[in-house]
Amino acid sequence: MSAQQNPQLPEVVDIRQLAPAELDHLLDEEGRLWRAQYQWDFNPSADLVRRFVEMQALSGYALRVQRELIGYGYHVFEDHKGLIGDFYVRPGPQNASYEALLLSAIVQSLMNTPGIRRIESQLLLSRVRTSALIPFDRYVLRYDREFMSTTAETIEELPRRNIAARVRLVPWNDHFHEESAQLIAAAYRGHVDSEINDQYRTIPGARRFLTNIIRYPGCGRFSPQSSIVAVEETSGRVCGICLASMVSELSGHVTQLCVTPALRGTGLGYELLRRCLIEVLEQGREITSLTVTGHNETAIRLYESMGFVHRATFPALVWEGF
Repeated sequence: MSAQQNPQLPEVVDIRQLAPAELDHLLDEEGRLWRAQYQWDFNPSADLVRRFVEMQALSGYALRVQRELIGYGYHVFEDHKGLIGDFYVRPGPQNASYEALLLSAIVQSLMNTPGIRRIESQLLLSRVRTSALIPFDRYVLRYDREFMSTTAETIEELPRRNIAARVRLVPWNDHFHEESAQLIAAAYRGHVDSEINDQYRTIPGARRFLTNIIRYPGCGRFSPQSSIVAVEETSGRVCGICLASMVSELSGHVTQLCVTPALRGTGLGYELLRRCLIEVLEQGREITSLTVTGHNETAIRLYESMGFVHRATFPALVWEGF
């Protein structure tokens, strides 16, 4: 008598074999989780996934159990690296092992892609908690990141502080793009975040990072009104930025805060962030969030002093040297 396949075991399927309607229930579930956990409107991202699946232009995998999809993930390519763009597995008792199976399929596919030498991911909905469940762990570096948020009431009580430098704070304008890319590359030189996202290491990479924030919906709808730039009064050069996006009708998100190394400790970072938070309130949002690497203790102390509260920890994973 021949053995029968266990119907409870998940099947890994190429996402290009799926019809958009097959993913609808998963995308809806994921959207509810984003809203409940992060006050984030996932609909713009879900619509992009549906569009690319319909075009059979999305690379990735899904998990199916008894003909029902329980998870999916996709990846994109950027020069020498692969980026895991989204990753979701339905919560349940087998969630951790199912996540490991799906992540393994995606990472192995990227490792086998000619020219790919690095893989990056920030998995905000992942429940991978131990290195034993991370596939190809001999190549991986893990960095825990914190999701923090604050409320309108807290923001309104933040005192204004004097900046010990001659700078002007002005709203974002696109002509600041190039100088901001130069600032990011300088500010993150040797920083832990440049190990997580290698775009921070070079000016061309920082240009792409800014373009992704400003033009694409992955981090919400960019808000130039809420994004603040610090300009040196003497030279007219950009010396600090705090950028924000609107991620739902309720919430804004700070996507970037950095200050030129020469002006750290002057109070510029505090005042940039305070002004940004006030402008987010002016856009009608009641909550503002940000993410920060757990090792970045200086930044965490600043955020906590301004009323940000820890909400979740999630893994940033980098595979390299395979």
